[in-house]
Amino acid sequence: MAIYALGDLTPQIDPSAYVAPEAVVIGNVVIGPESSIWPGAVLRGDHGLIQIGAKTSIQDGSVVHTTDEWPTIVGDECVVGHIVHLEGCRIGNRCLVGSGSIVLNRAVVEPASIVGAAALVAEDMVVPSGHMALGVPAKLRPLPEGKRNDDWIDYAVDFYVDNGANFAKNLRRLD
Repeated sequence: MAIYALGDLTPQIDPSAYVAPEAVVIGNVVIGPESSIWPGAVLRGDHGLIQIGAKTSIQDGSVVHTTDEWPTIVGDECVVGHIVHLEGCRIGNRCLVGSGSIVLNRAVVEPASIVGAAALVAEDMVVPSGHMALGVPAKLRPLPEGKRNDDWIDYAVDFYVDNGANFAKNLRRLD
């Protein structure tokens, strides 16, 4: 694992979290229990706090950064897809942030919301609970009547907690 202190800023990683050997974690970063940080992900807490909640996965190639003014906070039981960019924003509990999406400074994704793949959530935008943010720039739509993301989130969260434990136990380099 590439885990670095930067001056006095030292990552705090729960022992039950999985951080892939190819991930990079720098500085003021807190990673909660049973979370997973996958290959190629970069969490760079050089200018402020990055906090990843419990049972949250940050997928391959994602970049999480922060600013002096705005921390980047990702809640519990979230799935942050492949190649996502999070910058100075807040993601509530039990959210899905789709692959290739970007969530910028001061944006807030409230609990139980979805950011669609390749969406751009602009600065200061709020995605209310139970809504989807889709497109570039993102436009809001309520989740369809009777459709909630609970079943899918339960499945994805459990899958990545189990997958992180499997990788922690069984991953071995062959070269």
